[in-house]
Amino acid sequence: MKFLALLVALLLEQVRPLRYRNRLYQGYGSYATALQEKFDGGQYRHGVVAWLLAVVPLLIVAAGVYYALHAIAAPLAWAWNVAVLYVTMGFRQFSHFFTDILRALGGDDPATARRLLGEWRGESAGDFTPTEIARVAIEEGLLASHRCVFGSIVWFVVLGPAGAVLYRASEMLAARWGGGAAGGGEFGRFAARFYLWIDWLPARATALTFAVVGNFEDAVYCWRSQAVQWGARTPGVILAAGAGALGVRLGDTLHQYGTLQFRPELGTGGDADVDAMESTVRLVWRSLVLWMFLVLIVSLAHALG
Repeated sequence: MKFLALLVALLLEQVRPLRYRNRLYQGYGSYATALQEKFDGGQYRHGVVAWLLAVVPLLIVAAGVYYALHAIAAPLAWAWNVAVLYVTMGFRQFSHFFTDILRALGGDDPATARRLLGEWRGESAGDFTPTEIARVAIEEGLLASHRCVFGSIVWFVVLGPAGAVLYRASEMLAARWGGGAAGGGEFGRFAARFYLWIDWLPARATALTFAVVGNFEDAVYCWRSQAVQWGARTPGVILAAGAGALGVRLGDTLHQYGTLQFRPELGTGGDADVDAMESTVRLVWRSLVLWMFLVLIVSLAHALG
């Protein structure tokens, strides 16, 4: 049942994707902002209370509706799984940015690529060279595929629809409260820590998958030797393994805001370019196929066992 729910949700998302800034996500973001404004007293416990108010009601709804529908008819519970997965995961929530940037670079239009990358990341990319545009787009694509697809799959398989909701809500709150311009401090520390904990297994599963479907030896080497150099360790695991699997160099120095931003170098390959971006698309799709195959095997074993 979980395999079919994942398959249908992915197909539905391809046919009718949710917009990157859809009303549901915007509404939840406004709710999170309201909670922060009300509870942020500069203390850790305030962040814990706000996080519980932001997440627990969603978990109650996700699990409660599932079990209520399952008591009526199993197909209704299956349809609920599809609906939850459709909302919490999907390539099209980020892939249009990647595709449009790839098309702009391929058409020798770096100005458009810079603008699109800036919109995607929420910060200026106006000083980026074409190589830097491709490099950062690959980084964002690898991380987004993990957050929007693979992470949700792991927790859906483990905990059902409540798991997928827990993962995406935790990721959104960590981004909003635990880092960035509006986050940080004692209030956001619990949100950041919880997401770090819940993302530990999915991140390493994603990195291992990139290694299996890509260049395994280079991916494992970069993972073991370079990930620790990245400030945020979990993204470093994914990016280092992805860079090694693709045979491309990620990280490294960026031209930004009229100066140089120094970052650790990831990978052992050549400079990022349009071909490397196309390889990234293939790597992510191969990874998804492998994950779907594994979920199918687990589902069949559960049905027969």
